[in-house]
Amino acid sequence: MAQLDLNPSARIPLMKIQTHHLEAGPKLPVTKSHTHPRKQKADGEVPENGSVYFIGNATTVIEWHDIRILTDPNFLHAGDHVHLGPGVTAERLKDPIVDMHQLPPLDCILLSHYHEDHFDRKVEESLNRAFPIVTTPHAKKALTSKEDPFQAVYDLDFFQGLVMSAPPASGSRGWKRPAIKVTGMPGKHVPPGPLSTLNDLLGAVPPTNGWVLELGYISEGQMESVGYRIYISGDTLFVDELKEIPKWLRNEKIDLMLVHLGGTTIPGPHTPLFMVTMDGKQGVQLMRLMDPDVTVPIHFDDYSVMLSGLDDFRKEVEAAGFGDRVVYLDRGDEYRFSVRE
Repeated sequence: MAQLDLNPSARIPLMKIQTHHLEAGPKLPVTKSHTHPRKQKADGEVPENGSVYFIGNATTVIEWHDIRILTDPNFLHAGDHVHLGPGVTAERLKDPIVDMHQLPPLDCILLSHYHEDHFDRKVEESLNRAFPIVTTPHAKKALTSKEDPFQAVYDLDFFQGLVMSAPPASGSRGWKRPAIKVTGMPGKHVPPGPLSTLNDLLGAVPPTNGWVLELGYISEGQMESVGYRIYISGDTLFVDELKEIPKWLRNEKIDLMLVHLGGTTIPGPHTPLFMVTMDGKQGVQLMRLMDPDVTVPIHFDDYSVMLSGLDDFRKEVEAAGFGDRVVYLDRGDEYRFSVRE
């Protein structure tokens, strides 16, 4: 299994031009903190020591101990456009809550697939080429074959894993070090059938990963314990391949699911021929399949090609009786959680 050693005291700058001292970087401006919707903290229980901060679209910052992960960086503003395939463009409708230069020091980027609404041209131009990126085999090929190639790209196929660990001094318990194991999960961005076959030939829509993040402790290169699991769906439809994930988990519980919604429709809102991300109904289907303790919806209304907004998901959630299992984050909100000892 691949391993990525992290050292917060010697972090690689995220951007080519660093505008602030690396360890004196800004803190994320939190509008509101959310905690578990059903639990009251008991005496002696581990305090909330991890968080997910919602920036916009599929862009979040996941933090535990000194490990900070940025997901699917997209920092274009309202009115900007992205290219999503042959003849397909989309307009951004909402601003991200912060810009790239306002981020705190980070350890790596988790990139679900190589699409401009997840890794935009502003990010590509300004990102430090030595900054670590964990992504798909397709995206690695694209990022490392450029004239100015990215130099620290780690690719994971479905059910392949990589362990990111902090140095011993950072939250260590004896010989153990805090770590996050990232495993690639199945996803399918194009509906099964003739369209999928055609896309395989043309390569118009890139392959995508979901992820499972296991937060725990590592010893001698192996995960010794897992205290929290996060499943990130990535840009996928509700397809049969997702049923392999509960089998892989072997009855282990998903504590938090970040589900990409939006009912993204290609080629666009005026000619909606087919859907390439889950709508509200499929999002609830995924909740039933994965049975997460808590679900946070993301990727639902940032672009003009998204035709199924958060209200669609809310209606499906309430109809299913899942209202107390979902936390809704506005941009700038965070969800705080406890990693079990």
